[in-house]
Amino acid sequence: MQRRRFLKTAGLGAAGVVAAPFVSTAKAQETITWDMVTSWPTNFPALGTGANDFAKRIEQLSNGRMRIRVHGAGELVPPLEVFDAVAAGTAEMGHSAAYYWRGKVAASQFFTAVPFGMNTTETNAWLYHGGGQELWDEVYGKHNLKPFAVGNTGAQMAGWFKKEINSLEDMQGLKLRLPGLAGEAMNGIGVTTVNMPGGEIFTSMQTGVLDAADWVGPYNDMAFGLHQVADYYYTSPWNEPSAVLEGTVNLDAWNGLPDDLKAVVTEAARASNLAMISEFAYRNAQALATLVEEHGVQLRSFPDDVMEALYESSQRVIQQQVESDPDSAKVYESYLAFQRLVRPFNDVGEFHYLKTRESVGV
Repeated sequence: MQRRRFLKTAGLGAAGVVAAPFVSTAKAQETITWDMVTSWPTNFPALGTGANDFAKRIEQLSNGRMRIRVHGAGELVPPLEVFDAVAAGTAEMGHSAAYYWRGKVAASQFFTAVPFGMNTTETNAWLYHGGGQELWDEVYGKHNLKPFAVGNTGAQMAGWFKKEINSLEDMQGLKLRLPGLAGEAMNGIGVTTVNMPGGEIFTSMQTGVLDAADWVGPYNDMAFGLHQVADYYYTSPWNEPSAVLEGTVNLDAWNGLPDDLKAVVTEAARASNLAMISEFAYRNAQALATLVEEHGVQLRSFPDDVMEALYESSQRVIQQQVESDPDSAKVYESYLAFQRLVRPFNDVGEFHYLKTRESVGV
């Protein structure tokens, strides 16, 4: 009888030991559902679908513990209010481009594109290995945001122009859609630039509000039909030699995540970043051929006097910004130092190879 009582008691104890992990596991598996607001039309090629890809990877890597509802531009907030919405907690996540917020955070522009700056490979190296991410965290942390690189378009085209540009004089007085530091540099050579969502470009070109517009590259530009409202496509990629797409997370929401889910979001961002870069390399090549061969688009490059003026203006704009904003000075010091570090190898490696390939006709 005593033996039976012992076994019964031991059995209850064992059951208690088993039950505790079960309760803990069930709690750990509770689903976290967040909203992501974006600056792109729903399912827009590469940009909108890139946000979808990021959300899907988070759900897959978390085994369903995190689910992200993606909202296109204007569904919850206007396209250029993503930064404020995520910072305030209206949505837990955002997907956009940092240079849209130059009026709020001057240093943000360096985390999207720098005129005559680093290419995509160099920029990613700076973010992942050169201290760029830590500086981005520092700058955005002041606004209750945690940022990530979640995509990159690669080198962008200089834009669509209704008239051919043969000299610097032809640029005077043009109304051009172009954001960021490059837009300010254009202002410095006599162009009037505006920042507007991509979805407004076609109508603005069609109605004469704009004379020219930068968007992204062949794939996205063709999706918006920009070849229907301008004949000349300028290829000189001075303005955005690399263009990072940012994912943002409300910092309070981020701090509330367990460490394993923070790792999930971080790795999903890395994977989506690479995926978008690869997709643009493929889709842009296809779209460029279609634009030229089927739609008769005329490719052009800016003349030398325009490129020289843009370089000089870009340097003035950057200098003025770093002198007026301590965060910009700190970020650009790191950016420029890294660019100087990696350029010599790229000059004798990648750049030299591309020149060799061209010279032998490959």
